[in-house]
Amino acid sequence: MAMHTPLVVVKLPAWRRRLLLVIVLLGFAALLGRGVYLQSFHKRFLQEKGDARYSRTLVLPSQRGKITDRYGELLAISSPVESVWANPSDVQITASQTKKLAELLGLKKETVDKKLTKSEREFVYLKRRVSPELAAEIMRLGISGVYLQREYKRYYPAGDVTAHLVGFTDIDDKGQEGFELAMNDALSGKNGSRKVIKDRAGRIIEDLEAVKVPQDGADITLSIDRRIQYLAHRELTKAVDKFKANAGAAIVLDAKTGEVLAMVNVPTYNPNNPVNIQGKTRNRAITDIFEPGSTMKTVTAAAALESGKYRPETLIQTAPGYMSIGSATIHDAHPHGVMSVSEVIQKSSNVGAVKMALSLEPQYLWGVFNLIGFGAKTRIGFPGEVSGRLRDYKTWRPIEQATMSYGHGISVTLLQMARAYTVFANDGELKPVSLLKLKDVPVGTQVFSAKTANEVKDMLELVVLPGGTALRAQVLGYRVAGKTGTTHKLGERGYEKNKYVGSFVGMAPASNPRLIMAVMIDDPSSGEYYGGTVAAPVFSAVMADALRMLSVPQDAPNNNVVIPSNVEDVKESI
Repeated sequence: MAMHTPLVVVKLPAWRRRLLLVIVLLGFAALLGRGVYLQSFHKRFLQEKGDARYSRTLVLPSQRGKITDRYGELLAISSPVESVWANPSDVQITASQTKKLAELLGLKKETVDKKLTKSEREFVYLKRRVSPELAAEIMRLGISGVYLQREYKRYYPAGDVTAHLVGFTDIDDKGQEGFELAMNDALSGKNGSRKVIKDRAGRIIEDLEAVKVPQDGADITLSIDRRIQYLAHRELTKAVDKFKANAGAAIVLDAKTGEVLAMVNVPTYNPNNPVNIQGKTRNRAITDIFEPGSTMKTVTAAAALESGKYRPETLIQTAPGYMSIGSATIHDAHPHGVMSVSEVIQKSSNVGAVKMALSLEPQYLWGVFNLIGFGAKTRIGFPGEVSGRLRDYKTWRPIEQATMSYGHGISVTLLQMARAYTVFANDGELKPVSLLKLKDVPVGTQVFSAKTANEVKDMLELVVLPGGTALRAQVLGYRVAGKTGTTHKLGERGYEKNKYVGSFVGMAPASNPRLIMAVMIDDPSSGEYYGGTVAAPVFSAVMADALRMLSVPQDAPNNNVVIPSNVEDVKESI
């Protein structure tokens, strides 16, 4: 007889069934709510995460603008290079590939391994700015996750000759010095972009957005003549080496327009490889001040003539070669007795300059100095330019008014001094200066009458003739007008006994000036330091070639140069 096992039926209480149903419904509601939240309120976050896996925004770099001289000769240009980068999470690489990659990049294997294991990052540079040839060799290794990015590297064809003007850029192509810094925004342009989808192998499979075309930077044309820049650099370097000077600077201006045709500094540096450049990047012609010394006597004489109290032939008693003002005594290098105003400039007499200055009202003399540009920036648009130092006339004591007449107690930049001499080349009109090429001749400021300016220019011509202090500034076949300057350097405790600054400012041809040049030699230590010895020869050498290069007609015979016999010919009052 068969046995039957009765079925056990478990009947849940009604409240437990309802509780279980509620729990299930709440679970479904939570899932539905989470789905709605993610699809609606948190949609952007999810899209960004999704895009981060497949979508890439490629930067299309703009090309930095060129910098050229006035004739279109290249001073700065960008050449295309490649930067090698990787997405560590995508990289698939063997040990042998790692070794070969490190060799090509010039890096240690450990360094490459460290870069490629940064899994938290999606972009890491392996090497910036490699040549296209090297980049192609790297890509032939076939390493998944390693890519190239087009960039541009700055190249400076003129090298150290134009370094202080052009400057250089950093690895991100941002200007660091010179015009690369001053006009970085204009030169930089704007990068473009391209949004794409890439597969895991890094291949582009779809464009998501239209390409944003990059805008290249603007080209800049400087006023510089690269040929004259080279001449000035060559001759200044020779002088600094010959006289064992600490530094030097030189400026060549177009006398009619005020355009800077050359601006050089020594020591200099190579902008193509700017390493160990501390102390060498200063554009001393604009950023450093010095006491101009006897080159200032020209302005003092012009102020005296313009006042109506003096004429070129007016006689001034300078005997016995010195004079006292309070407790101070002012000396001449040689006692000369009675001298005309023209001879005071030719012989560079401190006593003569002081007597003219003290006969003028302080406010009037200050007004001339101020109008000619001392104590104010030239506004040439170059970074780091300084204003120099010209004290208010209300604070002047007699000794200060006296010493400023021959360039002590007043500080200027070499550019200010060069610009000041444009008044003697342009019938008394002070020209603004420019480092950018100009289309038109600018209108200047009338400082002196044409009569005064031309009378002083005639005096400056005497300085370069026998009896003057600048025989070494003569140029074969051209009349020259200019003035030497020699001063003690200022230190922390006043004037330093055995440290000097020698300078010269002049123009040629004197009959109708085309070029103005200012030269400053800082602390020559060879034993020679007068401006007529250390600075005037630089002027002569540069002018001789530059005038002929520009096809400027001669205004003197080819036998016009008189060789100075000894150092006494260039010795002047300090």
